[in-house]
Amino acid sequence: MTQLRWPAPAKLNLFLHINGRRPDGYHELQTLFIFLDQGDWLEFEPLPGTDLLTLTPAIPGVPDEQNLIIRAARLLQARLPRPQGAHIRLEKILPMGGGIGGGSSDAATTLVALNHLWQAGLTQDELAELGVSLGADVPVFVRGRAAFAEGVGEQLQPVTLPQHWYLVIKPQCHVSTAAVFQDPELPRNTPKLTLQGLLAGEWKNDCEPLVKKRHPEVANALGWLLEYAPSRMTGTGACVFAQFEDEVSARKVLAKVPKAWGGFVAKGENISPLFVTLQQAQ
Repeated sequence: MTQLRWPAPAKLNLFLHINGRRPDGYHELQTLFIFLDQGDWLEFEPLPGTDLLTLTPAIPGVPDEQNLIIRAARLLQARLPRPQGAHIRLEKILPMGGGIGGGSSDAATTLVALNHLWQAGLTQDELAELGVSLGADVPVFVRGRAAFAEGVGEQLQPVTLPQHWYLVIKPQCHVSTAAVFQDPELPRNTPKLTLQGLLAGEWKNDCEPLVKKRHPEVANALGWLLEYAPSRMTGTGACVFAQFEDEVSARKVLAKVPKAWGGFVAKGENISPLFVTLQQAQ
């Protein structure tokens, strides 16, 4: 099982509302997560008896000890009764700074996979607790269910959503999540609603107007995609997405996407592909 490839799937925020800012600087939010059947891939070779961790290939501009994959593995190592290491290989497919959870998903897959391969025995709750220290989105990937999230994103309520097809477009820009949440122009006053009220209402992303203003490439991509289907930005961007009823319709629009932008078609999933792999490994 050490040769098993472990998926780190993308996610979409189908809506994202910012309800307020806490004294500690974090933001209260309400959002709806669904997974996609596209993502990064990781392979792990356990190294018993040593705490050595290696990651290949290196990500340009990101030292290993700052990489969420290595940081996740170090957190798990600290909970082990005896030394365990690993060689980790990353097949990076998801764009960085895209708002589709690439780094958070990689971290969650590292926690889930190494917990299994090292036989660490941590529960899902314990893994999620480790994950939230790496990023607000990590717990949803650890838990592996489409979910309604509140608080800073750590309060998760599993939901079952229609599994549509999505076209995701990545403009050629990098959006800093920290910069978005630190910007004084970010709206922070959307009233909190019940899940039932949110599901019945109009879905929006409170970060979208600010990111469109700061990054014209995002505004251009969203404007182009709106010609074909209702479209929104996911997370803090830069990726934008449109929903389709079938794969053929989504691929017809993908074929028209300007070459300057990256794009892909994926199916929404209520159960993370990571947990399909975990069940196969057990």
